[in-house]
Amino acid sequence: QANVINLKTFLSAVRLAHQGNDTGVLPLSPLVPAKNSDVEKPKTKMIITSRRDYPLTKSFPFSLEHLQTSYCKLARIDSRVLCLRRLRKLDLSHNHIKQLPATLGDLVCLQELDLHDNHLEAFSGALCSSGLQKSLQLLDLSQNQIQALPLEFCQLRGLVQLRLDDNALLRLPCRIGQLSRLRFLSAARNKLPFLPWDFRNLSLENLDLFGNPFEQPNPLVPNIQLKIPLTLLECAARATVNHRIPYGCHLLPSHLCKDLEVAKTCRCGSACLSSFIQITVTMNLHHVAHTVVLVDNMGGTDAPVLCYFCSLHCYSQFLDRHLQSRG
Repeated sequence: QANVINLKTFLSAVRLAHQGNDTGVLPLSPLVPAKNSDVEKPKTKMIITSRRDYPLTKSFPFSLEHLQTSYCKLARIDSRVLCLRRLRKLDLSHNHIKQLPATLGDLVCLQELDLHDNHLEAFSGALCSSGLQKSLQLLDLSQNQIQALPLEFCQLRGLVQLRLDDNALLRLPCRIGQLSRLRFLSAARNKLPFLPWDFRNLSLENLDLFGNPFEQPNPLVPNIQLKIPLTLLECAARATVNHRIPYGCHLLPSHLCKDLEVAKTCRCGSACLSSFIQITVTMNLHHVAHTVVLVDNMGGTDAPVLCYFCSLHCYSQFLDRHLQSRG
């Protein structure tokens, strides 16, 4: 926003000086500090709420920290957006996005990601293993078509607020209890029949699970998957988890590593892999959240939670206590 005449004069003086000529003949103005109004400040926020306002030829300012492009009928995330490494808040709600690029994880400063009301069918495990692990605090995936979240989802340890409402979720990640910073969770109007056992480890301020078709728990009807005697693989897997023996893909096949990462935990504290007894038990959601939205129209705040036993002995002990409590 410099004065055009003064700028041309200055550039002419620079050219003459470079050529070794005398610059005394040029009418140079005295140096005066630029006013704040003369200096264009870097743009840090841009909000676009209609397709006609979406820039097709112009680039987005690299200084952006907050970008909203809603109601623009976007079918994918613009590659120009993925170059904005200073972004802290990205709102792509109310579009037609079906898939998320892995390069979205390169936005290492991103704290809030809003993908509300799109056409997503999955959330990539690669994104959960990216730089978003530490930076992402708010994630809104509500009103999409997601049926399941990847195992790696629980690596997003920085999450404080997670919205999963109005999807087609059949289950929550089995290690969701690892999200130790999570305080606000909403997964209303999905297709959840029960909650994972690790759900008990959450410590929430607000929880909303309204409108899910939760099954009626029945501890007397177990799903028995015991293999007696235990296979060598099962014994080795249990020992690896119970004794916290280090492992990795450089030591074990990748599919075995994934199996170990989702090992079930018996009520006695021991691990079990593919040999177990599974039941559902009732849990009052106030055990994990200060404020709970009613689960149904009947005023209930209870939900079924999966429970595992590593042996008949552990299941028998639980069953005895359960029958005694019922009188």
